[in-house]
Amino acid sequence: MPESVFLLGRTVRLEPLAERHIEALAAASAEDRSSYAFTPVPHGVEATARYVADALAAQQAGHALPFATLRASDGLVVGSTRFLNLDYWQGPVIWPPAPRGPVGDPLSAIPDAAEIGATWLSSRAQGTGINTEAKLLMLRHAFETWGVRRVSMRADARNARSRAAIERLGAVLEGVHRAHTRGLDGLVRGTAFYSILDEEWPGARAQLERRVEAPRVVAAETRPLISA
Repeated sequence: MPESVFLLGRTVRLEPLAERHIEALAAASAEDRSSYAFTPVPHGVEATARYVADALAAQQAGHALPFATLRASDGLVVGSTRFLNLDYWQGPVIWPPAPRGPVGDPLSAIPDAAEIGATWLSSRAQGTGINTEAKLLMLRHAFETWGVRRVSMRADARNARSRAAIERLGAVLEGVHRAHTRGLDGLVRGTAFYSILDEEWPGARAQLERRVEAPRVVAAETRPLISA
């Protein structure tokens, strides 16, 4: 299980998700839910408590590393994100290939591949640059601290704004799994899968760093949907 970490940026602070974040997360998700059509976001304190409990159980099993997303300027909780589907390639080769848990001591295991997902922000935090810098911090940690070979991301194939946001990170579209699962609206949906490989990271990092450092002038009506 990868060690919990704090990831600090200019506009955002990612800190290990904990029960103490429940009420603040519930407040953040209640602001304006109109951008959550494609993303499961808890609604209310009770649902948020279950959300946090499930995330922490996945972390304990070595499959995820969840964060609370805080605005750096005042420490306001504005959402959540996580590493998930952590995959470990150490040990004997297994066939057919399948995601595997940590081999050996789970407390010291380091993943070889990871996915970034379960990302959502409150309406006030969307379009402020917080999501972009959070992704930079997470990708930097995955590639430069863990040394992973691949970071994956996915989105409902219908979610054009979320897919565009992922592509702006430098991620490459691997394909769309057609009729992959059911969406939140109950309809069968496709899922667009993206990835960044370790050899692609230097270019993606330079692009992200330029975006984070550039002045941001974003009109409220053009805020991107960042949930994926």
